[in-house]
Amino acid sequence: MAVFEKKLSQKLSIDDTVALTCVIEAAQKSADHMVYSVRIQYGPKPENSWTLQKRYSDFVALDTELKIANIDVQLPPKKVFGNFDREFVAERQQGLQKYIDTILGHPLLANSQAVKKFLSPDNYTINQTEIALQHVSMVFRSENKWDVIESLPDIGWRLRKEYILVKPIDQPKIKEILTWCDYGPDKFMPEKELAAVLRIFPSIQHPNIYPVTFATANESGGLLIQSFCEKGTLRDLICKCKPKIHYLKKYGNPKSYSILEPVAIKTFGKQILLTLKYLQEKCIPYGHLHAGNIIVEGQVCKFLDLQNWFLGLPSYYRPFFVQFKKIQTTESIDVYCFGQLLYEMTFGSQLYAATCDNFPLSCPPQIRSVLESILTSEACKNGLPTVADLLSHP
Repeated sequence: MAVFEKKLSQKLSIDDTVALTCVIEAAQKSADHMVYSVRIQYGPKPENSWTLQKRYSDFVALDTELKIANIDVQLPPKKVFGNFDREFVAERQQGLQKYIDTILGHPLLANSQAVKKFLSPDNYTINQTEIALQHVSMVFRSENKWDVIESLPDIGWRLRKEYILVKPIDQPKIKEILTWCDYGPDKFMPEKELAAVLRIFPSIQHPNIYPVTFATANESGGLLIQSFCEKGTLRDLICKCKPKIHYLKKYGNPKSYSILEPVAIKTFGKQILLTLKYLQEKCIPYGHLHAGNIIVEGQVCKFLDLQNWFLGLPSYYRPFFVQFKKIQTTESIDVYCFGQLLYEMTFGSQLYAATCDNFPLSCPPQIRSVLESILTSEACKNGLPTVADLLSHP
């Protein structure tokens, strides 16, 4: 583990969306307990792997952290007597392997802080909230216009992004949301140029882009301040949840979903496509379209996180679209993400898969044809429609 973990700890080298795989290779007795030898691999290359020693109690602790998601994952039960019996040890090892495979097979769980810390502790033990507050404090020394109200940990899926509720000093009754995010592995612009680009964001005015109050960057990451939307994002609306709740509890297995009416889907879909067209025309790359990056105000959709591409952050759907050679341009990525979003708006839940070849019979024909042109295996293999193609769709 040591060699690869050192590589991962270097700045900008980690893509948190790259899959971790796990194999429990052996089990051996150590004093009064069993120790399981667990080999973890980062991405497709076997050389990027390391081995950890885990006890059954470590798996229990992980399971406790993940219960907030309310996703059915079966951990092998505890046994008081006969823990060292050979057949029992073999059976438990198989059960633990099935348990971790189930977790890693669910994108929401696999990308959670708890799982990443369990499998790669050297890279996920830093207190991100504390670091973010330090950066915010430094920025506020020169931009003394806001006071911090409270941190909002774990309301979003991105591990290195922190949300902090702030208020303008001259308008203390107004709530705004500050987001701080470390640079991602795809960052390519020097910090000074990046800071200059972000400072332009408050001047962007478009009916379908959520306004930015303030934006800047330093040597470590980017900071934005926007109005706080009490109703949350489109995904919060679909999952019928409040924005301040832990994201695993909000999105893991909601008690109920809100399926949008076909008229609303058509309205939002057209607005989203027109906004993508606008960004293309202005040469502003996006690549981060998903329900968590859309604010709904009345009958109007508004984009969030235009800064992500500039900060070098991997896309929410990156693990899916990198599987296809035909999805390489920013437009094809946006179209693919639109397909995933359209699926979520139509059926009330995320697809959690790269493709879908069988859509429910209840799907309206016009929506079905769009989904089939984007999300089927054939479409992803042969090439996706353009934004212009989708706008011309009846």
